[in-house]
Amino acid sequence: MALDFSIIPGIMPALLLGARLTVELATIAVAIGLVIGSFVGIGRVSANRIIRLVTGVYVDFIRGTPLLVQLFLVYFGLPSILGRPIPPFVAAITAMGINSGAYVAEIVRAGIQSVDRGQTEAGRSIGLTYSQTMRYIIFPQAFRRIIPPLGNEFIAMLKDSSLVSVIALEELLRKGQVVITRTFRPFEVYMVVALIYLVMTLAISRLVAWSEKRLKVVD
Repeated sequence: MALDFSIIPGIMPALLLGARLTVELATIAVAIGLVIGSFVGIGRVSANRIIRLVTGVYVDFIRGTPLLVQLFLVYFGLPSILGRPIPPFVAAITAMGINSGAYVAEIVRAGIQSVDRGQTEAGRSIGLTYSQTMRYIIFPQAFRRIIPPLGNEFIAMLKDSSLVSVIALEELLRKGQVVITRTFRPFEVYMVVALIYLVMTLAISRLVAWSEKRLKVVD
């Protein structure tokens, strides 16, 4: 069968609609992950052994299990406990946000540990508490260092969002599958889907590079 790319103009509106949902999912998930990961990352370097243990278990469990399994746990497992169904969008951002939180936590931990230990000692020497030292001295410096890996996490989450198609959430990949049932042109449709993913990831990479340059750390 000959390739027919003349269908592209007709399918683009549907695919772009799916791409918008993909970006929304990734953005919300990474935002949730940044909040969770900031607290967990700080907890990973806490002087309190219990906090380190709890945060370590969370990170190891999430990083050690597939996102797809976590998505099934939230979408299919939690309703049996809660006694009510969970909407696909809520289940998706919950699972993706929790998943992102574990990876962001390791990024934050590495960023904090990359700041010279003398900075912490200086903060404590002028009377700041551990929390104040983290908030006003360490974390602002660490944040500039974690911009590039955070960008990579966003790109990874953008691509991993294709997994939510299994719960019938019509992001980019699912939209492509729906279009294929109408056009019977899988190669052309999946090629366009891949190119849209490529454009989005390249755009994010350029944005991250620009942000890194603006916040460049001078050692």
